[in-house]
Amino acid sequence: MEFALRPLVEYLRYYLKSDRTIGCDDTGVLLITPKVMPDLSDHPRRERIAEVLEQAIANDKPSIKANFWGYYASRLPVVAFDFTVSRHRDGPDDVLRDFEGNLLGDCWSGFQKIDIRSDSRITFAACWAHARRKIDECRSAFPLQVAKLESLIRMLYDVEDQIKLLDDNQRLARRQSLSRHVLGLIEAYLNSNAMSSPAILPKSNLGQAAAYVRRHWEALNRFIDDPSIPIDNNDCEQLMKRIATGRKNWLFKGSLAAGERAANLMTIIGSAVRNDLDVAAYLDDILRRALAGDTDWSAMSPYTWKLTHPESLRAYRQDERRQASDRKRQRRAHRRRLLRK
Repeated sequence: MEFALRPLVEYLRYYLKSDRTIGCDDTGVLLITPKVMPDLSDHPRRERIAEVLEQAIANDKPSIKANFWGYYASRLPVVAFDFTVSRHRDGPDDVLRDFEGNLLGDCWSGFQKIDIRSDSRITFAACWAHARRKIDECRSAFPLQVAKLESLIRMLYDVEDQIKLLDDNQRLARRQSLSRHVLGLIEAYLNSNAMSSPAILPKSNLGQAAAYVRRHWEALNRFIDDPSIPIDNNDCEQLMKRIATGRKNWLFKGSLAAGERAANLMTIIGSAVRNDLDVAAYLDDILRRALAGDTDWSAMSPYTWKLTHPESLRAYRQDERRQASDRKRQRRAHRRRLLRK
């Protein structure tokens, strides 16, 4: 099935890169080391793959740690997955080789210099949820400082909650005024006596978390200058749960080809889920059309297909998201009211 839909996968990846901002995250998976080198003569990544596999074979390693990558368009209804034999920066560099815009993710070293490697085509923006998690891990040892920092970070999220339904100009204006002010408060607190030695030693867990935020401050501030950049990469990180669930079932990938097939199928299925489609009905239709020789990949893309197949739209998923968003908004509004009392 997968071979017939590879052109659709390429189309979806191309469409994803027409967005202004893309989130990226990754997770590891075991890849069984092959007995002999596979034929890589036509593979676009043959040099890197050969380097990793040849070393594993020479060292008689039974398996290596390969990687799945998830890509999430911030505004277009599409996701993409990729499979590489290692957690090397050539994965994102290859996928995003013709992308121009913002890359949102954690502060992994491979992301930090992507602007230089891409000749400034790509600007890296850091995820605030990742920074907040590092701070939250220090709660037991430094409850007062963590409570203060998290209250300020919540203010950033409160602003995002209030501007969620506004247009780009209004979102940008609110971020430039309100979010910038809160970021100034965070920066001031990070530089205050409460966050400096001897209160917080540099090698303590909170000292290291604070150093992480200071070190990536510019990237963490990028969202206030571009309304297309989300404040965090949580939507993309949710994609990794699908791989984690699969990993519990299939445990490992038996070959390079198996990993690449899985990434292609997850690209199609993940995009269908993002468009709230009945995945079985969608796959059945597009596979029949592809095998019959249909090459109108635009019409077979999930976001176009759903317009002509309204009966396969799972409206309850939209209702669930809307209700969850409303509950979150109400909780935040209630918390703000309590703080004002």
